[in-house]
Amino acid sequence: TVLNVSALKDLKDGSTVNLDSLVKDGIVTSPKHPLKMLGNGELTVKNLTVQASAFTASARTKIEAAGGTCETLD
Repeated sequence: TVLNVSALKDLKDGSTVNLDSLVKDGIVTSPKHPLKMLGNGELTVKNLTVQASAFTASARTKIEAAGGTCETLD
């Protein structure tokens, strides 16, 4: 499952984001693969904790610039 940081725009500041939470929030509808975050678009939500199997360098930079953290899952 590939997702751009711009898809996180409607989440609350300080949220924890992972594949389960994205399905619950209706952002991802059919998760078939581990989550990979891409850096396309703007990230306006602050202080997110994003748990994914992989992050592009630009996604990691944008998440961390917004005060968030990136946790790489096995």
